[in-house]
Amino acid sequence: MPSPENSLLIKLSGFVLLLLVIVGIAYVAITAYIQEDYAAEVNQHLYGGIADHTVAMVTPLVNGEVDTMEIQDIMHSMMVINPSVEVYLLRPDGRIITYVAPNKRVQLDRIDLAPVHQFITGTAKGIRPFVKGDDPRHPEEQNIFSAAEIRNEVDSLEGYVYIILSGEEQQAVSAEFFGGYVRRLGTNLFFLSLLVAFVGGLVGLRYLTRHLRTVVEGIRRFRDADHNSRIDTDRVGDFRSIAATFNEMADQITQHIDEMKSVDRLRRELVANISHDLRTPVSVLQGFVETLLMKHEGMPADQRTNYLQTILASSNRLGRLISQLFEYSKLEAKQVEPQKEVFHVGELAQDVAMKFNLLAEKKHLRVTVDVTRDLPLIFADLGLVERVLNNLMDNAFKFTPAGGEVVLKIRPTDRGVEITVSNTGPGISEEEQPYIFDRYQKAGGTKHVNQGAGLGLAIVKKILELHGQPIHVRSRKEKGTSFIFELPTQ
Repeated sequence: MPSPENSLLIKLSGFVLLLLVIVGIAYVAITAYIQEDYAAEVNQHLYGGIADHTVAMVTPLVNGEVDTMEIQDIMHSMMVINPSVEVYLLRPDGRIITYVAPNKRVQLDRIDLAPVHQFITGTAKGIRPFVKGDDPRHPEEQNIFSAAEIRNEVDSLEGYVYIILSGEEQQAVSAEFFGGYVRRLGTNLFFLSLLVAFVGGLVGLRYLTRHLRTVVEGIRRFRDADHNSRIDTDRVGDFRSIAATFNEMADQITQHIDEMKSVDRLRRELVANISHDLRTPVSVLQGFVETLLMKHEGMPADQRTNYLQTILASSNRLGRLISQLFEYSKLEAKQVEPQKEVFHVGELAQDVAMKFNLLAEKKHLRVTVDVTRDLPLIFADLGLVERVLNNLMDNAFKFTPAGGEVVLKIRPTDRGVEITVSNTGPGISEEEQPYIFDRYQKAGGTKHVNQGAGLGLAIVKKILELHGQPIHVRSRKEKGTSFIFELPTQ
C-alpha cells in the first residue's frame, strides 16, 4: 500500500495529466478553428477581386435583364479561374435573379445585403475585410464571397454579382484533409501531454511535496506518543501554515493531557481528603453511641446530655461537610447555571449579618454592616450571592478572636457595587495568599483543622467565576484580612 505522500503524489500527477489533456483538446479545437478561419481569410483576400474583374470585363445585366451570352462568358471565366466557385446575380434588394452553381441545388431566393455592403465599402477604401455572407446552397452556414455592384451607363444600380469563393465541393475536400490534420495534431499532442504529465509531474511534484514528508513525519512521531514532537516551520516551505497549525494543536493537546493529569491527581487528593474529613465525625459518632449503649443504665443524666449534644454537633458537622462536598462537586462539574435577577444587595447583606448576631454574642465579636444609601440594583443569582456572603462571614468568624470585629461593607462603583468582608483576625501571610482558594486550604493557611472542611472559599471562587467576577484578598499578619469582589448592575 503506498504511503500517504506517495498516494498524494500519484493523485496530483493524475490531476496534472487530466488538466494537460483538457488543455490539449482545447488547444487542438482552438487551433483548428483559427486555422480554418485563417485559410478562409487568405482565400478571400486572394480571390476577393473576382467580382470586380467580372463586372469590368462583361455586362451580366442589360436594362435589368439577364444577358444569356454574358452569363455563359461569366461561367466559362469562373470555371477557368476556380472550378469550385458559385456565381449569383442579385437584384438591388438582394433577390437572386439567376446563378451558376454545381448540381443546381440552391435553397435561398434572397441574400442578406449587409455583409455585401460591408465588403464593397471596405474594398472601395482599399481595405478588403474578412467577412462571410449567406451561402444559398446551405442556409444555415456562412461562407466567404466576392461581390461587386452592377451599374448601367447612367451609373444607376441594377444589381450585384455575388460569388461564393469556397463551394461545396471545395469544402468537402478541405474537410477531409482538415480532419486528418486535426487527428494527427490531436494524437501527437495527447502523447506529448501524457509524457509531460508523468515525467514532469513525478519530478516536479515530488520536489514540491518534499516538505510534506517532513510534516507527515512530525505528525507520525506525535502519534507514536512523542508529545514533544514539533515541526520546524522554517524547513517546510509552502506547508508553513499547516506546520504552525499542527504545532498549535499539539501544544493544546499536550496542555490538555497535563490538565487531565492534574485533575486526576487532585481527584485522588479529594478522595483522600473526603475520607479523612468523613472519618473524624463518623468516629466521634460511633464512639459516643457505643459509650451510651454500654453505660446508659448507670450514666448520670448530665453526662448523657453532654454525650448527646456531642453526637448532635458531630452529626451537624457531618451534614455540613456532605452538603459542601456536594455543592462544590456540582460547581466544579459546571452543573450549576446562575438564575440571574435584579435585587438590592444592601438588604441581602442586612439579612445575612442578622443570622450571625447570635454567634457574635457567643464569641464576643462585633458585627458591622456598612452599606451606602441609594445603592444601584445588581443583576446576579440571589441564592448564589447569599451563599458567597454566608461563606465569607462564616470564614471571618472562624478566624476572628474574641473582642474582634467583622465588617461587611458595600460601596457603589462605576461598573456595579463593591462588597468587602473583613475581620480583625491573625491575617494571612503573602506566601499563603495565592493558595487560600484551593480545595482543603484554610484561610489561615492550615490544612484540615477542625473548624471546617476547607471548601468555603473554594465554593466562593467558583460561584463568582460563574458570574464572571474575580475575588481579591488583602491581608497582613496580625492586621486582619479583607475579601473584595464586585457584582454588576443590570
